[in-house]
Amino acid sequence: MILKGIGGFYTIQDTEGKLHECRARGLFRLKGITPLVGDRVIFSIQAGQDGFIEDISARKNEMVRPPVANIDNLVIVLAASSPKPDLLLADKLILQAEKNNARPVICLNKTDVSGTDMEEDLKKQYGLYDFLAVSARTGSGIENLKNVLSGKTSAFAGQSAVGKSSLLNVLGGDIDLKTGTMSKKTSRGKHTTRQTDLLYLKDINAFVMDTPGFSVFDAVKIEESELGALYLEFLPYLGKCRFLSCLHANEPDCAVKQAAAAGDIHPARYERYVSILNILKEKRERKYD
Repeated sequence: MILKGIGGFYTIQDTEGKLHECRARGLFRLKGITPLVGDRVIFSIQAGQDGFIEDISARKNEMVRPPVANIDNLVIVLAASSPKPDLLLADKLILQAEKNNARPVICLNKTDVSGTDMEEDLKKQYGLYDFLAVSARTGSGIENLKNVLSGKTSAFAGQSAVGKSSLLNVLGGDIDLKTGTMSKKTSRGKHTTRQTDLLYLKDINAFVMDTPGFSVFDAVKIEESELGALYLEFLPYLGKCRFLSCLHANEPDCAVKQAAAAGDIHPARYERYVSILNILKEKRERKYD
């Protein structure tokens, strides 16, 4: 698996855990293919020479920013204290995972310095997704997080200063990632992760990745008509609206709107759905202006 790529050289971990430096064969450039962190590859190597990537296995998925492949879990880290959770960002990241056939995991960190009100509210909003309450400082919930990560390739995403790097430091004894602090002036996190590396956690046979903060994943191409189907809580109501083409926003007799009004879909999740739908509409309109 490719763990790192810098300046045309790739660090590859083989099936025995040994690391090798390789370059990509020219045929990949001719085909317009760029090896990505997370790619599973076949490579050749000779004593005293650089190795070469010979083949890249079919990808399960491919993220745009950062450019990585074959992610099993997208661990969306929120802070129970500060910074205040950006739930619109969390929803967008869930959509990234659902669209790319990855498992979204909501991970609430810093639970040692906050009460239970936020945790309970988030459980109500994200009850259909995997939800973990942890503390990098005390170790609470870390075993549950290890169980989710075990045997998988996972990316950690979210705002800066929510504790992504701190969690990874706790997960792996040989990992020592720089951790960030809060900016007193803006109450926003300072970026600490600058490049994309996969880190191997030997005790749970897992690969994990810390990703640059806040604007971590660029939006994949999602059509307005498919947005609703990416919300797990919407699925029982799809096909029950008056109009088959219902976007669940302004249409009459919409089963999704009725479920949100009745509290069967969390109203805040529904409101953010409408916000994201409007963002997609604006992007489409700007595209054709």
